[in-house]
Amino acid sequence: MYEQQATEQHGPLAGFTVGVTAARRADELGALLQRRGAAVLHAPALRIVPLSDDSELLAATKDLIDQAPDVVVATTAIGFRGWVEAADGWGLGEALLDRLREVELLARGPKVKGSIRAAGLTEDWSPSSESMAEVLDRLLEEGVEGRRVAIQLHGEPLPGFVEALRAAGAEVVGVPVYRWMPPEDLGPMDRLLDAAVSRGLDALSFTSAPAAASLLSRAEDRGLLPELLAALNHDVLPACVGPVTALPLQARGVDTVSPERFRLGPLVQLLCQELPGRARSLPIAGHRVEIRGHAVLVDGGLRPVPPAGMSLLRALSRRPGWVVSRAELLRALPGAGRDEHAVETAMARLRTALGAPKLIQTVVKRGYRLALDPAADTKYADV
Repeated sequence: MYEQQATEQHGPLAGFTVGVTAARRADELGALLQRRGAAVLHAPALRIVPLSDDSELLAATKDLIDQAPDVVVATTAIGFRGWVEAADGWGLGEALLDRLREVELLARGPKVKGSIRAAGLTEDWSPSSESMAEVLDRLLEEGVEGRRVAIQLHGEPLPGFVEALRAAGAEVVGVPVYRWMPPEDLGPMDRLLDAAVSRGLDALSFTSAPAAASLLSRAEDRGLLPELLAALNHDVLPACVGPVTALPLQARGVDTVSPERFRLGPLVQLLCQELPGRARSLPIAGHRVEIRGHAVLVDGGLRPVPPAGMSLLRALSRRPGWVVSRAELLRALPGAGRDEHAVETAMARLRTALGAPKLIQTVVKRGYRLALDPAADTKYADV
C-alpha cells in the first residue's frame, strides 16, 4: 500500500538516480525519467560526426549507383536523411533516389519509414518489432545467396548482422553515413564514470552500442574498468534499449536488461519495474521503510537523505536488527577518516532526514541498530 502511495505521489523512480549516456534524444529520455521521479545525470558518451565530405560515403554511393544492389536496408532516420542530403551535395541525389526506387527497400522502424517517404520513396517492408534481428530473419528466409545487400550503417558495423548475411552467401556493402567519436569535452563522461564507480547511480542507460563501447573505453583509459564492471554487475543496473546495444557490455561479462520493444518509452517503463524491485523494504519501529538510491520512503513519504546518511543506512540494513559498531560504520562513510565523531554527526543528520528518530537505536558503547519490528526478527536474522 505504501509503495503504491509513493508511486502515485512521487513517481515510481522517486529516490533513484539514472545515468544517461545518449547523444541523440537525451533530452527526451531525461524528461521521461524525471517525469517518473528520477534524478538524471547526463553525459553524452559520444558525438555524431556526419560524413557528408567523407570519401568512404562518396565511394559507397557511387558504387551503388553504378552497380545496383538487390536490397537496401535503412537503419536510422537521421542516417538515411544524411545520406540523401550528402548525395544532393555531390550532385548525385537524383541518381541515388532513382536507384533506390528499383531495389527492395527495407526500413528498420517507423521513423526510418518517415524519412524514406519524405524523400519520395516507398519502403517494401518494415518489421513490427523495429528490430534488426527481424530484418535479418526476413532476409535469410528470402535467401540471400548471390544477392547484393546494402546496409546504411549507424556509426559502426552491426555485430553479427553482416557476418550472418555473408555466411549465407550475400555480398554486403556498408554505407557509412556517420560515425561515432568520443565527446570533445570528456569532463561530463568522467563525472558519470565516477558516479557509477562510487555507486552514486542506481542505473546506467544505453541507447546505442557505440555509447556503451565509448564509456567502457574511457573507463579503461582511466584505469577504472574493473571498478566499473564490478559496479555494473552488482549495484548499478545497466539498462539497454535493445540487445545490439548491450553487446559491448555483454562482451565484458556484464548482464544487462532490455525491454521487449526497443524504444525509449519501454526502456523507461522497464526501469520503473526493475529499480523499485531492487530496493530494500523493511518493517522498522512500526513503519514501512524502503531504502532507495538517494532517498528513503517512510510509510510512502519520500525523505531525501544526504550521501553520508545513505551510506550509514545501507550499512545498517545489510544486517537489519543487528548492532553495527561505530568502527564499521566509520568505514562505510566516504572520506570520513578515523574520527568516530563523524559517525555521530552523520547519524544525527540521518535521523533528522528520516523524520522518525526511533527508526535507528543507539546501543550504548556498542554502536547502532535498525529497530526492526519483533515479528520480522526471525525473517531477517540470517540476512
